[in-house]
This record gives sequence, structure tokens and C-alpha cells, in this order.
Amino acid sequence: MPLLTLAQTVQTRVVTLMGSRFDLTVSAKNEADAQAYIDTAVAEITRIEHLISEWIPATQVSEVNRNAGIKPVKVDRELFDLTRRAIAFSTMTNGAFDISFAAIDKVWKFDGSMTKTPSKRAVRRSVRRIGYQNIVLDSVAQTIFLKKKGMKIGFGATGKGYAADKTKALLQSKGIKAGIVNASGDMNAWGTQPDGTPWTVGITNPLDKTKVFAVFPLEDGAVVTSGTYEKFVVLDGKRYAHIIDPRTGYPASGVSSITVFADSAELANGLSTSIVVLGVSRGLELLAQHPGVSGIIVDDNGDIHHSKNIALDRVKH
Repeated sequence: MPLLTLAQTVQTRVVTLMGSRFDLTVSAKNEADAQAYIDTAVAEITRIEHLISEWIPATQVSEVNRNAGIKPVKVDRELFDLTRRAIAFSTMTNGAFDISFAAIDKVWKFDGSMTKTPSKRAVRRSVRRIGYQNIVLDSVAQTIFLKKKGMKIGFGATGKGYAADKTKALLQSKGIKAGIVNASGDMNAWGTQPDGTPWTVGITNPLDKTKVFAVFPLEDGAVVTSGTYEKFVVLDGKRYAHIIDPRTGYPASGVSSITVFADSAELANGLSTSIVVLGVSRGLELLAQHPGVSGIIVDDNGDIHHSKNIALDRVKH
């Protein structure tokens, strides 16, 4: 693989796709080529959105959800495999991650309108349609069936990471030697900057969002950060974060921020969401089950915990 030279130009475009901000960075011979490749990236992410979005009525996911409790729906192999991986992840985390979370009743509000905690009955009812065990996959017919009426699947926890992975692979197949796909913090990078230095990623200090507590080099891999420090509500003196445990309907607690490094942004995305729900101890156990994955957890007290395979001494503070 030829090394990049200083003749390369780096171009970045910010777009809104999949309801989120995407920062698309490409290193190419000239500005025109870079912008053309970014157009290719936008088209690929748009294609994925129109396959997996539960908000667009014409997507296959919307068709699956409309037929919950009625009949199986034949889907593209790409969506079938994405769903299969999500169910495997749901099983691995004992439901801390659940692809059918999309069916939750929104009894917790994080827009400032909430003045008291919802009743225990309301919280219990809010998760009644969640349950990955009620998703039936038929690999021969290539169908997805949701057994319960009102069930929904959604890819809010892995979809942007998947889009970052697929877009990176597509650009690499077209000869792009370096770039970054940043899907609102779900990042996948490859290659180096034109001067040969690595791309870098900063981890926000959850106790002070204006500061970064560590900067990592990012070399041909993905990084995803999930946090509870930006979106929460305080009721009766207690802080409730916006990430909900699909098994109980109650907000997760204990983890303020989790950053996961992996080969795949889809995997890192699923792990980070799960670890917020599982907590520090079980979160570290989950990271240890994936040899190629590393992570840093900041708990609600600001203490830092990390997987054994991460070299914090290489980090710039």
C-alpha cells in the first residue's frame, strides 16, 4: 500500500443523515476527487437509512414493524444479517441491549417537561412489548417475524456504527487510503493524515464537557463513546440518565461515560450502549470477552476504569 504524500488534500463535509450529524473526511489527490468520494459516502449512508430506519414508512424495517403479530416479512440479506447480529448481541448481554427497544413507551421525558417520576406501574408497562426472544428469524425464507402485536425493532444503538463501517469499506474499495466517518461520535478511521501522523480522537471529560481528559491515536479502527452526562433529568434530588434499561424500564446509573475501541463501529456501538446499562463491573467483564476490544469507563463519581488491554501511558492527557 503506497504511503500518503503531502500532495494529498483532506476535505471534510458535515451532513445530516439518519437523523444525526455525520462528519465525512476523505484524503485524496485533489479537492474535486475528495468531494466526489464524499458524495459516494453520502449516497451509501442514505441507502442504509432507507433500508433500516423505523421512521421512514417505506423501509423494510417499517414493514416488519407494521406486521408485528401478523406475519413474517421477507427482507434483504443485509437487513436479515444485521438483525441476526443484533439478536446475538441481545443474547450475549442478557437483554441489556435489545433490538426491540424501539417499542418502549416513553414514560421518561428528558426535554424539561418532567416534574415527577412515573409510577412503578407505568414503568413496568412501558417495557411490555420489549423482548428480543420474541423475534423469529427464518434464514431459508429470509424473513423476520415479531411475535407480539405492537413490537418494533430499531437500530438506534447500532445503525450509525454500521453505516460508518459500510461507508469506510466502500471508500477503501475505491482506493481511498485515508479518511474518517464520524457518525455523531460513532467513528471509523483508516490510514493517516497527509503528513503521516495518525488521526486522533479526544474523550470528553463527563464532569466538564468543555474539557478533554485524554487524546488517543486512531489507526484503522473504530471508536464509540456513550454518555449520560448530556441528557438527563433531576427529580427529587436524584439524577436520571436518558439511557433506559430495556429489562426494567428504569434509567441506567453508575456509568457517566464509556468509550470503546474496536475494529467495527457497529460492535463498539452495541458494547458502549450495553455497558452504560450493565455498570462498571459487568461492563469490564463484557469488554474482556472481546480480545480485540478495549474501553475506558468513567463512573458517576468521576473515577476512571479501563480494560486490561489498553495502554493509558500512551495517552495524551
